[in-house]
Amino acid sequence: MPTDWTVVAAGIAWPLTLVLAWALGEVARRWLRIPRISTYAITGFVLSLPGVGLLRGAPDDQVLLLAHVALGLVLFEAGYRINLRWFRANPWIALTAALEAILTFAAVEWVATAGGLAPLEARLTATLAMATSPATIVRVVNELRSSGQVTERILHLSALNCALAVLAFKVTVGLAPGGPDATVMDATRDVIWVLLGSILLGVLMGALVPAVLAAVRRTGQDSTLAYALAVILLVALDRALGLSPVVATLALGVVSRNRRVFLSPSERGFGALGAMLAVLLFVFIAVVVEWHQLRAGFALGSALVAARLLAKVAASSALAVLSGTSWRKGALTGVAMAPMSAVVILVLEETHARGLALLDTLAPLAAASLLVELAGPILVGRALRAAHEVERPEVAD
Repeated sequence: MPTDWTVVAAGIAWPLTLVLAWALGEVARRWLRIPRISTYAITGFVLSLPGVGLLRGAPDDQVLLLAHVALGLVLFEAGYRINLRWFRANPWIALTAALEAILTFAAVEWVATAGGLAPLEARLTATLAMATSPATIVRVVNELRSSGQVTERILHLSALNCALAVLAFKVTVGLAPGGPDATVMDATRDVIWVLLGSILLGVLMGALVPAVLAAVRRTGQDSTLAYALAVILLVALDRALGLSPVVATLALGVVSRNRRVFLSPSERGFGALGAMLAVLLFVFIAVVVEWHQLRAGFALGSALVAARLLAKVAASSALAVLSGTSWRKGALTGVAMAPMSAVVILVLEETHARGLALLDTLAPLAAASLLVELAGPILVGRALRAAHEVERPEVAD
C-alpha cells in the first residue's frame, strides 16, 4: 500500500517544529546571546507562513490544552516566587501594579481609538495590553540566573497585572453587545465567580498535594511530579468550569510557598518536562498569529507596543522612590515588563475556540503580541543586565 506522505507530514509537523525550534534556540543562545524563547517564536511563525506551510491550519484542541498546561507550569513557578509579606511590608508595590494597569489601559485605548478601532475593540485591546507575561519573565530570569530588586519586582508585578488583565477582559466581553452578561451586576457576579472560584481551586489543590505526599511518604524529587500533575489537573478543571487557569495556577504557587513546600533549584521549571512544554508554548503563540493578521495590524500594533511600554515605564518610574528603589531601577522595571504575548494569545485563542473570532477582530493586538514576543525577552535580558542583576551575563548554559 503506497504511503500517503501528506498524512505523514501532518503527523510529524508539530514534533518536527519543536525539534527545530529547540535546536535553533540553543544555537541562538550560544552564538548570538539571544534568549531561547525569542528563537522559538521566530521558528514557529516562519514555519506557519503560507509559503512554508509546515504547520497548516489552526492548532487542534490537544495542542491548545498542552499550551495551557505549559503556561500553567510557568505561572505556578511565578506564584511560588511571590512573597505575600512583601506586599504587606511595602504596599507601594501593589499600588505600582494598579497604576501601571490604569496607565497602560488608558494609553492603549487612546492609541487604538485614534488608530481606527471601534470603542469595544479598543477596550478589549486595552484590557489585554495591561498584562505582562510571567511565562516570558520566568524563563528569561531562569536562563540568566538573575536575582535582585528589579528581578523580584517584575516577578511580582507581572503576576498582579496578569490577573487584573484577565479579569478586566472577562468583564469587557461580558458587557459587550451580544455578550453573556446583560448588566454590570451580571458581569460583576461572573468575575467574582471566576476570581473566587479560581483562587479556591488553587488553594484546595495547594492543600491537597502536600497531604497526599505526606500520606504516601513520598517527598523530595517526587514533589516535582506531584505538582506537575496537580497543575495539569487544575488547568483541565478550570477550563471545564469556565474559570481562569491563569489565576488558579498562580494561587497554587502562592499557597505552596506559604505552606513552605520546598522546591530545590534543580526542580525549578519542572526540569525536562517544563523545558519541552516551554518550547511548545512559545512556538504555539507565534503559530496562532497568521500572516494576514500581522500585515493588517502591523502599523497600529507597533504604535500600541510603544504606548504600552511608555505607560509601564512611566508608572514604574513615578512610584520608584516611594516603593524603595531608585528612579533608574524603576525605569528598568518598566522596560522589563514589556512581554505580554503568552497570556494574551492564549486568551484570544480560547475565545476563538468558543466562537468569538477576536484574533481577527483584534488584529493590531495580535500583531503587537507577536512583535513583543520577539523583542520582549531581549528587553528583559537587557534590563536585568543594566540593573547588574545577572551574575554571569555571558554564560550560555
